[in-house]
Amino acid sequence: MNRRQRNKLIPSIWIIATKPTEGHVYYALYAIDWKRRGRLSWEGWDHFEDLLQFHIPIKRKAGGRKSSSTPAAKIAKRALHLHLNEAQFEELEQLFYQPFSKKRWRTFLQMQGNQQVIK
Repeated sequence: MNRRQRNKLIPSIWIIATKPTEGHVYYALYAIDWKRRGRLSWEGWDHFEDLLQFHIPIKRKAGGRKSSSTPAAKIAKRALHLHLNEAQFEELEQLFYQPFSKKRWRTFLQMQGNQQVIK
């Protein structure tokens, strides 16, 4: 993906992944742009409230130069919430960093019980 395409990245699906760890819960936020095969991720929250206060930098328009930030609380309303165990979270991580494949993503999301259709 060249620089101009990267600048146009507009996420079409948001995923909030939750993984229980020793004594607390770990949160990660993923954004996927199916049309341009782009992916973004933000990780490292131990509290859901901290995730909701995070401001996500996004472009105002496709190809626009200006960017703004949107609070994750707005995105959390429309995001897929996945509650994963250690093995499922590792599978998500591998899927996220492998070459893009809609078929693999569709299979993974269906295995997690989400019937949202990927276009």
